[in-house]
Amino acid sequence: MTESTSDGGERERAGSRRRFPGISSRAYEHPADRSALVALRKLSGFDTVFKALSGLLPERSLRLLYLSDSVRVSEQQFPHLHTMLLDACYVLDLERVPAMYVTQNPQPNAMCIGLDEPLIVVSTGLVELLDDEEMRAVVGHEVGHALSGHAVYRTILLFLSNVALKVAWIPLGNIAVTALVTALREWFRKSELSADRAGLLACQDLRASMRGLMKIAGGNHLHEMNVDAFLAQAEEYERAGDLRDSVLKIMNVLPRSHPFAAVRAAELKKWAESRDYQRLMDGHYPRRSEDKDASVSDSFRESASHYAESVRASKDPLMGLVRDIAGGAGDLGGRLRDTFTGRRPSPPGDGKEGPGGPGGADGSPLP
Repeated sequence: MTESTSDGGERERAGSRRRFPGISSRAYEHPADRSALVALRKLSGFDTVFKALSGLLPERSLRLLYLSDSVRVSEQQFPHLHTMLLDACYVLDLERVPAMYVTQNPQPNAMCIGLDEPLIVVSTGLVELLDDEEMRAVVGHEVGHALSGHAVYRTILLFLSNVALKVAWIPLGNIAVTALVTALREWFRKSELSADRAGLLACQDLRASMRGLMKIAGGNHLHEMNVDAFLAQAEEYERAGDLRDSVLKIMNVLPRSHPFAAVRAAELKKWAESRDYQRLMDGHYPRRSEDKDASVSDSFRESASHYAESVRASKDPLMGLVRDIAGGAGDLGGRLRDTFTGRRPSPPGDGKEGPGGPGGADGSPLP
């Protein structure tokens, strides 16, 4: 069940928050997410075919399940969440308001699913954990998923991955399935960063957005936590350790559908400080009416440029090694050893070079 945000007037649902009429989801999508979505949207009939096959998916069953065993948000039930939902749809100019349910689950969680119509579900654990402004960011996050079409494409691609799993017994099939699932999870993680940005646009309170992520990581003990210290954790996480730690980071994140909470907070802060965000807040953003003209190749170039810039700016030891290799660094074996073990190469002339270095065998400078 959906309702329209249009009420025939210009009543400000969102108070003092800026509204973004006609905004395209491309305005806030992470480059990797945006390039995948632009490509999918260009595949005419792709999602229509799978909507026709929706009987094969558990969507109808899930809708009945939530209708029968959860609480539907409305003016009579969880009215404060209902107001937040209307506000988020008004700010992001989503005409059809998705149905929203609160389900009993102590684990803080929220999701947006569905093919024909998006369906938002939040857990009681999340509702009890967050204050109103933090929750507003979460509701905006899920509305962002709906506006981007993540619910449709996630459901379609999950269906494809389930089909692929059935042929995993074919020689090399398991390798193909692993590659597919890995790629899907990478896209899922980037789509979560996109939705975090939509949540910020909906609440327009960066500290509240980051507080919510901090609480998801550390629980409802706000007086014992500090947002700046939480962001410092993300900085330490990126630059800490040696190449072994870089590999462990990759292994830790591969099975996850969401980026780590501290990383999400740092990514959101970086975007909020960017020129792109400022231009968006000033009213300069792509419109949905222009989506059909979006270039797939341009989107892929933007995604590639983003990853290249991420490698250049990263303080992670592995990314540093990648930069060195790309730059044709000499003594690659030594750099691999130093990066893997966390050793820092000694500067020339400090007397610590051994034989074969720039100094003599006794450490004296060469003539």
